[in-house]
Amino acid sequence: MRLFEKMYARVMRWSQQPQAPYALAGLSFVEAFAFPVMPEIMLAPMALAKPERAFGYANLSLLCSILGSLVGYALGHYLFDALRPLLADLGWLPTIEHWVGLLRSKASSHPWSVFGMLVLAGFVPVPMKFFTWASGIVGLPLLPFVASMAVGRGKRVWLLAWLIRSFGIRAEQMLRRYSEWVGWTLLVLVVVVLGWWWHHH
Repeated sequence: MRLFEKMYARVMRWSQQPQAPYALAGLSFVEAFAFPVMPEIMLAPMALAKPERAFGYANLSLLCSILGSLVGYALGHYLFDALRPLLADLGWLPTIEHWVGLLRSKASSHPWSVFGMLVLAGFVPVPMKFFTWASGIVGLPLLPFVASMAVGRGKRVWLLAWLIRSFGIRAEQMLRRYSEWVGWTLLVLVVVVLGWWWHHH
């Protein structure tokens, strides 16, 4: 069954549609405070379809992610107590409280001491919303928060854009040829990561 080959062809066709940048912007914005799907899932095929626009798409995703992170910060800062039951029902509360404890311990020494932690957070496969909510709950100063979000998420989308801009045609040809193997491999990796995360949290 050639499941991922057909899916890849469909995604590549869709990524060339005029409305694709709007969808990328919306996903990047919402993912920063609510949605669990990383925007790179849309950014990659869009950049592959049009490598000359890879950095433009990356910058669009980054800008919307930063705006979304401010929404997550505000929700955590002003509405955390009111939304606590909802967060508990969603299963987010333990993870958010875990990061609140870490950020609070770092911030007690100096606001910029959490910068490195948040930069690293932007590069690990943990949903960004946990860090944006936790930062708002702790009340981190906005300048270190926005700077860390920009660097943390920026290095991800810019690295992806650079790779596709540099190897776009060859990468697209390889992905098209081996899309089935890549798809099933990524699916197995996702299951393994989710299993590890569930086991340790």
